[in-house]
Amino acid sequence: MPSIRSTLLLLGASTVLASRKRANDEYAQRAINTYNTVTGNGSYKSSYFSPEVVPYHSIETLMVEAPDQGHESVSETFSFWVWLEAVNGKLTGDYSGVEKAWSYLEKHMIPDSKNQPGMSRYNPSSPATYAPEDDDITNYPARLVFQDGIVGQDPIAQELQQAYGTWDIYAMHWIIDGDNWYGYGQQGDGTSKPSFINTFQRGASESAWKTVPHPCWETFKWGGSNGFLDLFTLDNNYSKQWRYTDAPDADARAIQGAYFAWLWAKEDGKNLSSLASKAAKLGDYLRYSHYDKYFKKIGNCVGYQQCQAGSGKNSAHYLISWYFSWGGGLQGDWSWRIGSSHTHSGYQSPLAAWILSTESAFKPKSASGAKDWATSLERQIELFRWLQTSEGCIAGGATNSWQGHYAQPDSSITSFYGMWYDWQPVYHDPPSNNWTGMQGWGMERTCCYYYLSGDEKAGLVCQNWAKWVKANTRVSGGQIVHATNLSWEGSPDEWNSSNFNKANLNASLHGTVSAEGIDLGSIASIIKGLMWVSMKDNDQEGINLVIDVMDAIENYKDDEGYCADEAREDYAKFSSEVYIPSGWSGKNAQGANIKNGVTFIDIRPKYKQDPDWAQVENFINGGEPPRFRYHRFWGQTEIMVANGLISIYGLSKDGSSGGGSSGGSCSSSIQRQGYKCCKPGCEIIYVDNDGNWGVENGQWCGCGDGTSSASASCPKAITDQGYNCCSSCSFVYYTDSDGNWGVENNDWCDNVNINICHGIQIYIITIVLLGFTNVSCDGVYGQCVNFQDKSCRINDIYNVLKVHQIHQTIPIISLLIINPSSNPSGNLLNNIPNNTPINSPNKMLFDYVTNAVNNQTKSGQRDYVFIQIDHNYVGGPNAASEIVSHVITKVPKDQIKNPFIDFYRCRSVGKLSKDYLQVNILFPTDYKHTSLAAIDFNAQLIINAFKC
Repeated sequence: MPSIRSTLLLLGASTVLASRKRANDEYAQRAINTYNTVTGNGSYKSSYFSPEVVPYHSIETLMVEAPDQGHESVSETFSFWVWLEAVNGKLTGDYSGVEKAWSYLEKHMIPDSKNQPGMSRYNPSSPATYAPEDDDITNYPARLVFQDGIVGQDPIAQELQQAYGTWDIYAMHWIIDGDNWYGYGQQGDGTSKPSFINTFQRGASESAWKTVPHPCWETFKWGGSNGFLDLFTLDNNYSKQWRYTDAPDADARAIQGAYFAWLWAKEDGKNLSSLASKAAKLGDYLRYSHYDKYFKKIGNCVGYQQCQAGSGKNSAHYLISWYFSWGGGLQGDWSWRIGSSHTHSGYQSPLAAWILSTESAFKPKSASGAKDWATSLERQIELFRWLQTSEGCIAGGATNSWQGHYAQPDSSITSFYGMWYDWQPVYHDPPSNNWTGMQGWGMERTCCYYYLSGDEKAGLVCQNWAKWVKANTRVSGGQIVHATNLSWEGSPDEWNSSNFNKANLNASLHGTVSAEGIDLGSIASIIKGLMWVSMKDNDQEGINLVIDVMDAIENYKDDEGYCADEAREDYAKFSSEVYIPSGWSGKNAQGANIKNGVTFIDIRPKYKQDPDWAQVENFINGGEPPRFRYHRFWGQTEIMVANGLISIYGLSKDGSSGGGSSGGSCSSSIQRQGYKCCKPGCEIIYVDNDGNWGVENGQWCGCGDGTSSASASCPKAITDQGYNCCSSCSFVYYTDSDGNWGVENNDWCDNVNINICHGIQIYIITIVLLGFTNVSCDGVYGQCVNFQDKSCRINDIYNVLKVHQIHQTIPIISLLIINPSSNPSGNLLNNIPNNTPINSPNKMLFDYVTNAVNNQTKSGQRDYVFIQIDHNYVGGPNAASEIVSHVITKVPKDQIKNPFIDFYRCRSVGKLSKDYLQVNILFPTDYKHTSLAAIDFNAQLIINAFKC
């Protein structure tokens, strides 16, 4: 029997989430204040947004990290915007910002058909032309190799086209120029903004300081005679073309934010199914990140000519790689697609894989999308375990293409499904996994998945990682000190999935803290990861550290948000050389001449007009390092989300009542699920392993000091026989002098609190049925059909049972809605003649509702009649209509709405088999004809499923 308490919440993952808004506690107010600062109180007229509603990477303009100018925006920023709006929606009840954020994500980051012409000319059997990558930037441009048999087949293009009716790619390009600072404009017009640009193109040694920014729409208007193309690839001749690159972790984060927005909105009676469908579509195309760059077979892939070209899905590593790209000719006459051979732990999202493979609202339309993500989920969790050091932090990643050109690695390099360990995947300057932000990004999603799913494998990884976080994060005097950089040594063990739980795994793999300090965005991200695992494991030590860090972050706040002082010694590289091959020359849209020997600032002369340039110039000339207080959009969001989650889940230090508490005391386990403590003197109406539960204002709350008989000890007559009492209310299969017997974990247990169990079932009817006509839940149960009243519907009981995973063989239920104006007064169920075949079943249902609602018709109310009939009862739903029409003669049969729900057809293999059910009195004669005990069981199911 499902937990009765859970029937008041939305089902599935939402049973572990709070079902109410709370916005009055300190942490909620912090989150809302941050939201208002960033978004201009929801107007998007703030220093964080452009007039075109582009969220900037930072509000400061002189900024070089992955984006090389602060008012550029990246897909990462947009994905954080979705997260920002999701949490604000839960705290305020206004989810409109989530859909608005997604609409601008589509407008600015996902190229429309006009910006990706020629995709219909794509040939999945010949996806692209091979060009080697190289660790040395001076080996660029890379020569294209026109040779058949090198590149494998694209196995998902056709099914994506069939699913969505287009060859266009639905994915975010990773970077745009928010203010058109570089001057390329959209489609080369030189003026429009934002505009698609790109930077990184030349292998692992190309840091941001060595990039040559260029337009995605290559018209040969700028650059050299071939535009910028011949800086990157060496071809026999060059065509005008467009190219885009996706950063898959951003797409995965957008899906995460959309999921929580959808889930919380559903709890609040609002419908974001359209958003869920768009996120599912994004996830479908995100599968290109699962594939080797040139669709080569995964595992021991050595030699670009020798390594086998893939067919089917043997080119899928099922991990989330560093990028995937697509492009084509400006004339629409050709196009190409590639994946990526390199994977990084910080880019993984088991959460997105779980959402896309298990949640029906987010199920991709393609034939194999959900199945692929199910495979990816398992593979990603294994990757994290393979990369986990003995200290608990997570090492770099794996590659199917050593050095980017399928080279032969050293024999000492270990592997994961034939892909080689890389401690610094993708880029080396600086090493990609030294920055601890990668710890937060990858593990926050993993531990969020653990919190929602309870996957013990993910739990093991998160628990080990949490120990590392605790050991390397300190708060003292309102200041935070944490690991900001790591160094790496050793290699993981050769991967074998059977070693997942092995003690002393990866004894020779170590991550050592090489620098400490404060990085606000990184620590907020890391703390979110710690929060998820600590909530799941009831780890108060972890919760205390979360609260301490978030409280201390308030000391880093100013009028624009959160920031910390940063001395940027790396800005000496403004004067460092950008590699340009000898003999190459051209000019960019800022008017800079590009040739061999130029520096970073030479090709970005507009930086000299920036108000912060003076201190950088002084540093280059021998002065002190420039100091900045950056307000990064993603950092503000991580802090806002962390504060919001503390409020939503009611977290507090040392188990004391958290945000929004009503003054009573209760167990920390209840509070960590997002519920408040009841007021002192509450009545205990339900008990489970989390503690004592009461109800206030139609919401569950922890009743720590209430009074009840719920704490009755398990009778000696039960324990003497080797049995325990049921941990929660269970269906009573059998009653004798010893007690009321239920079943848990395939064994008998006693319902010692049977009176409380019946009481709560009656209470559910009281708080649900009496007020249902005034409840607006159309958005929650919008999938239901054939009901007269669209303002309040009943969820399809089949779906309820399916989500609850109740695998029982039970008879048909017919639900009939009767026009209230035609109903006679009195008790409908008692009016059913005794000689009808449904008398006894409805007598059982009546037992659960009579004391609470008296089942009397009232003027202006609708009455609902539940009728149970055996599976093989002749006439089916038509017979049920005949019965009601006979009893209530004023109702024409054509006015009786009669959804027919066949529980028998949804029977599946469960813990209670057919033979077990027959032996234990539910089906005493055969598996179609129920006993009175089974009828009573069905009645309880209806009561618990009737949630509207």
